[in-house]
Amino acid sequence: MKPRIAPYVFIGPATLLLLAFGVLPILVAGLVSLTDMNLGGLGDWSRIEFIGVDNYVELFADGAFWQAMANTGIFALIGVPSVIALSLAVALLLNRSGSAFFRALRSFYFVPAITAIVAISLVWGYLYNTQFGLFNYLLSIVGLPPVSWLSDPVAVKFSVALVAVWRGTGLNIIIFLAALQGVPREYLEAASLDGASGFRKTVSIVIPLLRFAIFFVTITTIIAWLQFFDEPFVLTKGGPIGASTSISLFLYQEGFSASQFGYASAGSVVLFVVIAAVTLVQLRARRADVDY
Repeated sequence: MKPRIAPYVFIGPATLLLLAFGVLPILVAGLVSLTDMNLGGLGDWSRIEFIGVDNYVELFADGAFWQAMANTGIFALIGVPSVIALSLAVALLLNRSGSAFFRALRSFYFVPAITAIVAISLVWGYLYNTQFGLFNYLLSIVGLPPVSWLSDPVAVKFSVALVAVWRGTGLNIIIFLAALQGVPREYLEAASLDGASGFRKTVSIVIPLLRFAIFFVTITTIIAWLQFFDEPFVLTKGGPIGASTSISLFLYQEGFSASQFGYASAGSVVLFVVIAAVTLVQLRARRADVDY
């Protein structure tokens, strides 16, 4: 095999899979968004009509769509900094000791990431229960009134986001721990000889050396929260009155519950553009930081 051909042979299968399951669905969604495709049209293609940008016009005039977009923005504002800060803090703590206990604790923190969302939601649903849930019981001990965690339009956003934060920290902790293994011990030892405290070494040496890991975790976490679906779907179905409906859940409801595939595809294209724009801004910021 010629050396110039070998790299393309090795990346060929991965490229084909990316095109088949990544690029092609985006193109199909863009095409479907220009039609009035619904459940009935799946069996009779002659009933599908090309309607141009009508779905987009209707989408941007839909109050439920903008409510879902606003909810998604609120979820991201709550979840992204919380997940990143909590994951980094826990990783720094777990990295300070190599004992068997701390190695087991690392596995413990990763358990939520591999646990079924249905099981997680059932447990958290009992914790949030207004009448006999643990959280309201703890509030009653200190004399505070019960909170409608999943039925109050304001509280539900924080309640659903908390479950996702708890579930999403495990994978990021592993990523940060892997990055921490690459921090040169010579730098830390030299700082110790100069009398630097543990906090000073963390702020001045460790965190700057984790910039790429922090960037990677940030970009993947933002994308995950812009696609936020599992927790609101299982815990609240988007209620009450749409207060916890994320944009992904909105698209699911329009596409599979209302059977408006063209309309839902238009929303998915808008979501793709938003995610692509946010990712591009982050990549530009990262490139500027590297160039600097």
